[in-house]
Amino acid sequence: MGNNVRVRTVWTVGLAAVLAVALAAVGIDFGTSIYAEYRLSRSVRTAAHLESDPNVAILGFPFIAQARADRYGELEIKAVDVAHPRVGRAALEATMHDIDLLDRSWLIEPDATLHVGTLESRIIIDSRHLGQFMGIRDLMVEAPPADTNDATGGTTESGISRSEGLVFTGTPTAADFHRPVSVSVDLTMAGPDRSTLVITPTGILTGPDTADQHVPEDRQTAVFAAFAARLPDQRLPFTVAPTSWGARGSEVIIEGIVDDVTVTLPQFRPPGPRP
Repeated sequence: MGNNVRVRTVWTVGLAAVLAVALAAVGIDFGTSIYAEYRLSRSVRTAAHLESDPNVAILGFPFIAQARADRYGELEIKAVDVAHPRVGRAALEATMHDIDLLDRSWLIEPDATLHVGTLESRIIIDSRHLGQFMGIRDLMVEAPPADTNDATGGTTESGISRSEGLVFTGTPTAADFHRPVSVSVDLTMAGPDRSTLVITPTGILTGPDTADQHVPEDRQTAVFAAFAARLPDQRLPFTVAPTSWGARGSEVIIEGIVDDVTVTLPQFRPPGPRP
């Protein structure tokens, strides 16, 4: 029995030692990834001339193995409050998949060059700033009813709704109408580089989940004009061409997805007029 006790003791001590080493390795890997994310955030801020550090995440485990291979599986950059010349403030996002570090540095510096297998790029405008641009201070944006009721229908992988039949609700005071109205709108992209967001009203909505406000026929043209808008300079991070646009929550999102590109960090903030 004494031998059995000694064997169990040895196994227990050995297992504890293995667990301690494993936990230490995980801790070192986690700490290294946190430091790399901090450096990447500072690099993006410097290179793209942002006012604050963006949120970044380098995904995948173990991190150190990715760093040694100069290749990351996925990373995200999110700048949530960027000055915008048209709407005041907007959010910029980029999600990268299969990133090769062409400069062979696991710490991504401001002048780094990255080869990206798939790049998802987005500009996001919340309803408050869009409403200020349109002159509808209480504007609320919602996905089309079909998308709202069916989470799997009509949305992209990142949760963007269809571009037709969005619900815009607000008070169109420019039409001398002083009660909230719900309007169905379609979104399109126009211009030589498809950087102008066009908002086109298509009908007055009443019933559940709307303002349920009737608009007399002789007032509808003016109300539609108040909800119509053209919003230029909606260029995406890394100058990716838009491939889909719609709503998510109470935000309007324009997204572009492209494969096999080489980018630099200054390109995160798209070209165009600055505020």
